[in-house]
Amino acid sequence: MVREPASPVKDKNYDLIHAVQMSLKHIWQMETYIADADARGDSELATWFRKIQENNRKAGEQGKKLLKDRMMQEKG
Repeated sequence: MVREPASPVKDKNYDLIHAVQMSLKHIWQMETYIADADARGDSELATWFRKIQENNRKAGEQGKKLLKDRMMQEKG
């Protein structure tokens, strides 16, 4: 297993921020996949992509809340 080098960023919230960013990016990317599946008449696949999109939406919202809570704790 090849492992990426450790992040050069030493911020304790970096991984959380990156995970939120990836979740939000995947929400947008699923739109393309859903449209492609719909254009082919593949409703089963489009539905599956919508489920993935919703899971990413939930993860993004949870991550934003977690980040907000952590930032508020740091603020004191």
